[in-house]
Amino acid sequence: MSLKDVSPAKWRRFALWGALYLAWVVWLGNYWFLLGLPVIFDACITGKVHWRFWRKRGAVKQGAVREWIDAIIFAVVVVTFINMFFFQAFKIPSSSMESTLYTGDHLFVSKLAYGPRVPQTPLTIPFTHNVLPSGRKSYSTLIQNKYRRLKGWGKVERGDIVVFCFPNGDTVLSQMPAADYYAVVRATSKEYALRRWGPLVVHPKDKKDHYVKRCVGLPGDTLLMQDGRLFVGGAEMLPPENSQLCYTVETTGGRINTRALENIGVNTSEMFFDASLPGYRHLALSQAMLEKLRALPNVVEAKAELELPGAGGGDAEIFPFTPSLGWTRDCLGPLWVPSKGATVSLTADNLPLYRRIITAYEDHSLEEIDGKIYIDGAEAHSYTFGQDYFFMMGDNRHNSLDSRYWGFVPEDHIVGKPRVIWLSTDKNRSFPDNIRWRRFLKFV
Repeated sequence: MSLKDVSPAKWRRFALWGALYLAWVVWLGNYWFLLGLPVIFDACITGKVHWRFWRKRGAVKQGAVREWIDAIIFAVVVVTFINMFFFQAFKIPSSSMESTLYTGDHLFVSKLAYGPRVPQTPLTIPFTHNVLPSGRKSYSTLIQNKYRRLKGWGKVERGDIVVFCFPNGDTVLSQMPAADYYAVVRATSKEYALRRWGPLVVHPKDKKDHYVKRCVGLPGDTLLMQDGRLFVGGAEMLPPENSQLCYTVETTGGRINTRALENIGVNTSEMFFDASLPGYRHLALSQAMLEKLRALPNVVEAKAELELPGAGGGDAEIFPFTPSLGWTRDCLGPLWVPSKGATVSLTADNLPLYRRIITAYEDHSLEEIDGKIYIDGAEAHSYTFGQDYFFMMGDNRHNSLDSRYWGFVPEDHIVGKPRVIWLSTDKNRSFPDNIRWRRFLKFV
């Protein structure tokens, strides 16, 4: 077939797809992909290559099975491409962000908000993240690319809700995959954890499980928490309107009507009545919910459960796991958030703050010998950070495992920003009452 015989409609189709493909190549910044232009030209114009190998060449009418194959292949390619560079669907698995995001919220997360990451582990089964329904890995590490982020609409801002890869998710106990392996080891021992819940599964950086929290600390910020109040650079950062704390609620002796609590917005699936109080311990409430609860006739008192440093020091589970600092979930700092290019002096006292950054996130060896610090075999008195870091906290402040428990979030772990809730379901109710219609297509 001569090019003169090609219809204008085919040329217009090639011009459209060719222009879109060129724009994508420029955005990607890898000009080897220009070799894909001849493929588009052949598919739109010449038709020399039989790309739809599952169909008989020249056939006009296809059976239903082949039409379904066409549709499925097209859907897989398009959805995979969209998930990789533009939007991806996520589901909220826990209550750590209530009452901003609820357990069972299904989100569309924009990767364009901060720029999508070029896949570091590209050999992945479509529509999976790191495991198959059987529990086996859904990816291969045969190809591993270096971290690179494409240009997006902006950068992470203080107060943003952010989806990111769980920093401690590089090592997972296969029999308890949702647990923080390092926290389990601190609470028990490595030997016991492996014997009880092993073997271990190691994930690449981009295949760690996804978390969603609110960014409260940007690179270079200095944070301080006092009695549950957060200060950034000396100025108080007021909590979001829907943020929650846990309260001990004392009643006149009986239970509070469950329907009344649900109308207030209490997550009744996570509460229990303690007759010895009498009342409820660890009831997560926002300020607005607290005021409504106190107005109920059988409520005597509601007191915030703030953790203050005790005589024995702080909480050993609070980062950097040094009780002598006296840090708790409600009282910590001052804590400086590392920024790219900044240099800090290294001492035995501050090394716990930066150990995981140096070893796990920036891939250096670290040793302490005779009171001296060695990085990559050379004695080190200081360290210069190779990337930016962030401090994340859940809006449900007392029911959130966040940066207070595992430290900083590296910039290369940032995935995107939630934009819209397209579906929300309550696992404690049956269909159709389990659908939260008021949250349908709600913008975040």
